[in-house]
Amino acid sequence: MIRTPWRRREEPLDHAELRRLLPAPGDPELSSDRLRGLEEHLMTEIRNRTPDTAPDIAPDPLAGPPPAGAPAGDRASRPGRRSGRRPVLVGVAAALALAAAGVAALAGGPGGSGGSENPGRVAAPPAWAVPAPVVQVVRGSTAGLAGAVADISGAAARAELPEPGPGQFLYIRSEVSGLVSWEGSDGKNRSYVDKIHPREVWMSPDGAKGWLLEPHGKGTGRDGITLDDPEGGERTLNSPSHAYLKTLPTDPSLLLEKIYDETRGMGNGPDQQAFGTIGDLLREQVVPPKLAAGLYRAAARIPGVVLVDDSVDAAGRHGIAIARTDESDGSRTEWIFDRETFAYLGERTVQTRDAEGIRAGTVRGHTAVTGRAVVDALKQRPAGSAQGGDRAGAPAAPSAGT
Repeated sequence: MIRTPWRRREEPLDHAELRRLLPAPGDPELSSDRLRGLEEHLMTEIRNRTPDTAPDIAPDPLAGPPPAGAPAGDRASRPGRRSGRRPVLVGVAAALALAAAGVAALAGGPGGSGGSENPGRVAAPPAWAVPAPVVQVVRGSTAGLAGAVADISGAAARAELPEPGPGQFLYIRSEVSGLVSWEGSDGKNRSYVDKIHPREVWMSPDGAKGWLLEPHGKGTGRDGITLDDPEGGERTLNSPSHAYLKTLPTDPSLLLEKIYDETRGMGNGPDQQAFGTIGDLLREQVVPPKLAAGLYRAAARIPGVVLVDDSVDAAGRHGIAIARTDESDGSRTEWIFDRETFAYLGERTVQTRDAEGIRAGTVRGHTAVTGRAVVDALKQRPAGSAQGGDRAGAPAAPSAGT
């Protein structure tokens, strides 16, 4: 289209003077970095993405090639629909509230950039954010992976986990922290994270009823939000319930084939999506023991999965980790396990190389599971557990396996 240039008319002197005195109008749209930061904070555990500076490609440490759903020529990242998120992770109400809070902070609300009131100054980050920790990136290796997975899956299979009865609820308590991408008034992007805070989830076995309490998560308020699903939506790998998990096969080959098939076209490539899907199932569920063992063995068969000798969860507990680096942005997700009991402790995401304004070694997020139990009512806590708004002084050791 050819546009006719507009002619500038002569303006009275007072208009010209006024224009020189006022600041230039700002861009009403958020930058891509700020939008990305809001999205990652909105979804809490950030789904991570990019390659190691020298990525380790793991051969199958236990047996067999990848399933037919993941041919070798299909490893490259490809555009497509993003992975569906489980309702238990972030409810719709939480998403809307969090988006509003995030935009207000970034656009000049309390703790955000100061706008015209602080010209030339770098405003303070949101009050609930702290500088992201930076750690030395420990290189992963396939050496020892098969043995570690055998120990971890064996412990998971032997675990005695709570089994909910009619009318009861599964309860999961965690300590969590996620990335906050904050841009100062100087236009520079800085990496901050939420202060580590408690998160509590209650779920009915069929997934129809639930509650999320995360008072410091900028989305649920002090009373929390409902996770009820009155319409009883279809259960899938990305939207599971405890009852649905009990229907899945426990054989690693069948599990991996189902995961690749059901998540085809999602995320940043089939391998990373498969690894992320398994991680989501483990993070905030009570996974049946034999299924948990099968999931760990299935994960070890995904190309690029390595063993990391040392990682730290959000509660400060050290352990070994099963990890994979996302080939799109260099972020490595690590599932952390106790060195002695091989119990699942939590998850950490570390940036392996400088990318998207995030320096190598930055901890983009981490969690620590501090309790899993069965309770008789929604919002009821197990005996002796800490209140939702308070941090537990000494996190309880989670049950073995998950």
